[in-house]
Amino acid sequence: MFSRQLTDRIRLSLSVQAHAEELFALTERNRDFLRQWLPWLDMTTGVDDTRAFLERQLYGFANGDSLTATIFYDGKAAGVAGFNTIDRTNGIGSIGYWLGEEFNGKGIMTRVVEDLIEIGREHYSLQKIEIRCAPENARSRAIPRRLGFQYEGTLRRAERIYDGWHDSEGIRCCCEGAGTPLRRSRVLENQVGLRRPRRAETEMRKGR
Repeated sequence: MFSRQLTDRIRLSLSVQAHAEELFALTERNRDFLRQWLPWLDMTTGVDDTRAFLERQLYGFANGDSLTATIFYDGKAAGVAGFNTIDRTNGIGSIGYWLGEEFNGKGIMTRVVEDLIEIGREHYSLQKIEIRCAPENARSRAIPRRLGFQYEGTLRRAERIYDGWHDSEGIRCCCEGAGTPLRRSRVLENQVGLRRPRRAETEMRKGR
């Protein structure tokens, strides 16, 4: 299975259904904390919701459209990070992430995002990586700036979080020397043993 040991204490592993119970427990402990910025908490009310989410993400990974990884700190699930979307035509990846409150302030996410940039450049041939976050989310905004990302602009009222609208600040990083067309990552795919679903299977999942 795809797994990267970033430091003695930080490990990044492809999110699989075996992580569901631990990730749901982390979500439950941090529900109020995460609710400030994440819109999906009301749709995640049981471990089966987390398990279904992880299953969808694995299909996205198999198709080369996304990559979702669980962050482990000292062997415990600490959060999730990855590429929410991968634009294979234009070589652009959009990184998203969250951490449980008890794991903030330890430099974990900066190291994880740094590794995701390397994955994007080396395995997906991305020429541009972007991160979007609310201007009020100071901790989230600090990570890409710390890693040398450049501010691109702010989209007004770009995301609805429960009963309010939030702006979205776009920050991007250009990956020098990675301008070749995007290739599906055989290295990562082989590590987890996934295959691209057949067309018929994809159509069945879409209800066709």
